[in-house]
Amino acid sequence: MTDGTAETGGVDLSRPSAARVYDYYLGGAHNFAVDREMAERAIGLWPDLPQIMQANRAFLRRAVRYCVDNGIRQFLDLGSGIPTVGNVHEVAQAAAPDARVVYVDNDPVAAAYSENILRGNDLAAVVQADLRRPDEVLDSPGVRALLDFDEPVAVMMVAVLHFVPDEDDPAAIIAKYREVMVPGSHLVLSHASQDGQPGQADSHQDLYRRTATPMTMRSRAEVTALFDGFDIVEPGVVYFPEWRPVSPEDVDDHPERFTGLAAVGRKD
Repeated sequence: MTDGTAETGGVDLSRPSAARVYDYYLGGAHNFAVDREMAERAIGLWPDLPQIMQANRAFLRRAVRYCVDNGIRQFLDLGSGIPTVGNVHEVAQAAAPDARVVYVDNDPVAAAYSENILRGNDLAAVVQADLRRPDEVLDSPGVRALLDFDEPVAVMMVAVLHFVPDEDDPAAIIAKYREVMVPGSHLVLSHASQDGQPGQADSHQDLYRRTATPMTMRSRAEVTALFDGFDIVEPGVVYFPEWRPVSPEDVDDHPERFTGLAAVGRKD
């Protein structure tokens, strides 16, 4: 994607977007020069960043397969960014063709490109909305058309809650979604953490203060507390590669270098 060809109506291209920076880390093409500039600055400070983001995406894929294996056929992906290769609908529908997926993101560029990517897929949709307003998300036509909250649902909050500051009370936001989730539903969550590499984490948070979505990293105890009302499935709250790896070789001797925590909880 080139900046000149993008339809940016109303989008502030003077500030990078977390969704588009993440797309760049994953090798996507749905980003602007300002996003690429920030990503390269971040990689200069922290060369492992692309690998960290890829490990987070690998966790997402494993978690979606886990949910499908446990009977989940509908997914609400909050703060989804741009659904590039290997995202929720591809993984879920490959395992269960009847799986239904709704992506939610408040970035207008992410939402617009998501609509293009999902065109022709009647079981996947995108809603431009802010996950911090659960009532608006849950009452949106896109969500109501595809998801039935009388059945179990997987609510995905993957690499997004670290963009929700403490004053917005992420635990209360999760509780609003939990209220509509029937038993058997799952919460899939990953979160940036200063655990493991606090020095680099601090510089990364400083860099994200340039964006419209500053970052708040949280500890393992803080991330665990976000699962209030859910039973956390094994292996608990762990670094990205440690969550149900496909092979033991997928976890190296220093998983803490990924500085991101992941877990899945079940509502009983």
